[in-house]
Amino acid sequence: MAQMIYFRGHVQGVGFRATAASLGQQYGVCGWVRNLPDGRVQLWVQGEQDRVEQFLSSLRGKMEGYIEGEESYEYPDEEMEGFRIVR
Repeated sequence: MAQMIYFRGHVQGVGFRATAASLGQQYGVCGWVRNLPDGRVQLWVQGEQDRVEQFLSSLRGKMEGYIEGEESYEYPDEEMEGFRIVR
């Protein structure tokens, strides 16, 4: 199962996307991350459930001082490889 997550707070201009991309590669999950015009960061992640949970836990831990809230939605997996920053 894939997750689409919208993070809000002071999440742009603080290395959020680079951190997510690095952790995505480290945990072997697939997906992408991008800034939204309204100041939020949008993240799509999919992979083995335990790896996705570890990835999200690590991301939240590293960025905890910047995240004020999030909304999460589940979707079926899509065919994709790797984790990238979308501009």
